Amino acid sequence: MSVLQSNFTETVAKGYAGMVANGETSNRITRTVEDAAGIAFGKPVYRGSGDHGCTGTVGTLSTFLGWAIATTALALPVGADADEYQQYDNAAILTGGAIYVDVKGAVTDGAAITVGTGGGAADLIGATAADATHIATGWVADETVTDGLCRIVKR
Repeated sequence: MSVLQSNFTETVAKGYAGMVANGETSNRITRTVEDAAGIAFGKPVYRGSGDHGCTGTVGTLSTFLGWAIATTALALPVGADADEYQQYDNAAILTGGAIYVDVKGAVTDGAAITVGTGGGAADLIGATAADATHIATGWVADETVTDGLCRIVKR
């Protein structure tokens, strides 16, 4: 039998974007993806225009639903990105609990997580103060990270 992999890293990855971080109490909902471009795992999800729809297009605090949960159970069309929900998929969304997301900038343990909109869109997900261009999501960082994967929680 041939060897498929003969060397391994000593450092195990802590997770990946959209991975539910642990088994603590959480709330999950599903919505149908409206975006032709899909919604990437670990990205913020907003109420869509249709009944039971959702979108990855940045909205407002009142339309913010939660975070796209990663899954391996998707049947992908040829050429589709494996790390996102495709249009018309039922996306699993975490509205409370613990999940990994990619953050931009310095985020400290306990810092409020915001999502950049409009003029702050380049700020992405991070700990920038909530203002006219940053939505306060109600989630907080559960660890200290700079530019990378961060466990966030809403309890």
